[in-house]
Amino acid sequence: MTFVLDPAATAAGYRLEVHDSLGSTSTQALTRAKEGAPGPLWVVAVEQTGGRGRRGKGWSWIPGNHAASLLWPVPAGLAPDRVATLSFVAGLAVERALHRACGPGPDGRAPDFRLKWPNDVLLGGAKLVGILLEMETLPGRGTVVTVGIGINVTGAPEGLPYAATSLADAGYTVDAPGLFRLLTAAWVEAERLWDEGRGFSRVRQAWLAAAAGLGGPVSVQAGGRSVTGIFETIDEGGRLVVRPAEGNRIAVSAGEVHFGAAASAA
Repeated sequence: MTFVLDPAATAAGYRLEVHDSLGSTSTQALTRAKEGAPGPLWVVAVEQTGGRGRRGKGWSWIPGNHAASLLWPVPAGLAPDRVATLSFVAGLAVERALHRACGPGPDGRAPDFRLKWPNDVLLGGAKLVGILLEMETLPGRGTVVTVGIGINVTGAPEGLPYAATSLADAGYTVDAPGLFRLLTAAWVEAERLWDEGRGFSRVRQAWLAAAAGLGGPVSVQAGGRSVTGIFETIDEGGRLVVRPAEGNRIAVSAGEVHFGAAASAA
């Protein structure tokens, strides 16, 4: 099976480049932007040797996993804080694509895919998907965003400081090309819902319906500071809202998040 766009993505003007091997799909997407390639453009690698995650962390590669990045041109006048909410569009699109790809699990029940703030997808509480949003202004060409999406399809790396899993580990027979095609369709749906940020309230509602840890204990570590309390919601700016045991609610823009029992230990 080869990587192709869903017809809905093609009709919406998306293009596709597939590479046998790349260091990083996001780096390649940005390179293509600097070369003048128009977006929106999906860049896919059958093998990715130098993937990266948030805060410069590496993203380990296992053959058969999913590595793709979207080059997305930012419309003139769209504020950076609105652009940042594209990470929720990505999470929602991935979650929908996963449900469509997997259907009921081996036990007949719907898979427990959950969206972890700000930009991971969990399966059974373990990390399944990493999403990395990067924005850069190119001289004479405006601002572009790359949305990198790594999905553990065939296997998950070992020796990580957190639990990780793959679709294969959970008993789902899915391949990366089939999942990618579903993702490109789900992205178009979620982006239209978002509507350049004007529809973020709708995206926010859908995201919260699949949120991990909502209503439970949460601890956020950011810049040497720890915020602990109850994960109450995300606000209209996409910030995580924590209700501490005492004092006013706190809106957090970025940080490492721990839920449940891990929140107490963090």
